[in-house]
Amino acid sequence: MGYSIQMGAFSNLANAVRLTHSLEREGIDAYYFAHKTGLYKVRFGDFKNKESARSAAERLRKRGIIKEYYIVAPNEYILSHKRKSSEKFLRQAIVQRARSFLGLPYRWGGSSPREGFDCSGLAMAVYRLNGLNLPRSSNQQFNAGTPVRIDELSKGDLVFFDTSGREGVSHVGIYEGNGKFIHAPGRGKTIREDFLSNKYYKNRYAGARSYL
Repeated sequence: MGYSIQMGAFSNLANAVRLTHSLEREGIDAYYFAHKTGLYKVRFGDFKNKESARSAAERLRKRGIIKEYYIVAPNEYILSHKRKSSEKFLRQAIVQRARSFLGLPYRWGGSSPREGFDCSGLAMAVYRLNGLNLPRSSNQQFNAGTPVRIDELSKGDLVFFDTSGREGVSHVGIYEGNGKFIHAPGRGKTIREDFLSNKYYKNRYAGARSYL
């Protein structure tokens, strides 16, 4: 990941959702998350340098779409310290970030909350918050990674499912170990954990991918 733009410090999740949707309407792949302070923040972008990130943020600020913002530098991501830590550490960081979304109504994929939750948006957010520029859609994510056998899954890998019945990838979750994965299951439900052995997901399993 390059430089990204972070904004907001909301105690109310709905405000972070609204800002995310405002940015989506501008064609921006923004995502919200729970900060360690307990507040909700919004982030987007993968800019080559700080100047281009600031320029993009200023354009949005002048239009009244965002207010104050913070430029996140590449060296602030865990991935930038990968040489000092291990792949195991990075994988654990991905899982920990995914767990921070548990219980949240992770809405994505449009300006209306009625459109429900988007599983690939969750995966994208978790990876980008750790410095890995994961693509937006589940199909892109599936094609970008390295295939992993189900008996060789590691924490942080993505697991994919065909929940549409169209013989294609339509759902994705983040593997957290011990046969469990974290995902946004669908409209009217919050982000949760499920087992790969669950009959519904076992029958619809389409494969797994690694990005490390």
